[in-house]
Amino acid sequence: MPHVIVKLWPGRTTVQKNDLCNKIIEALKTSVNATDSSISIAIEEIPKEKWKELVYDTEIAEKEELLYKKPGYSLPE
Repeated sequence: MPHVIVKLWPGRTTVQKNDLCNKIIEALKTSVNATDSSISIAIEEIPKEKWKELVYDTEIAEKEELLYKKPGYSLPE
């Protein structure tokens, strides 16, 4: 039962978000044999000024051992 949460800055259109969801769904189906009915996807828009506090510090820096793809940036303490 894969559940994916995508966090990004605001500004993408509904069409872009739907396209992203469809691509993630296809990747999950082919990569881990997930079925359509087992997949859920959420998209959370995080304002740029809140990114460090709400995403980077808590989900990237503190959980680095869980990352399969690390960002190519770092943020100051």
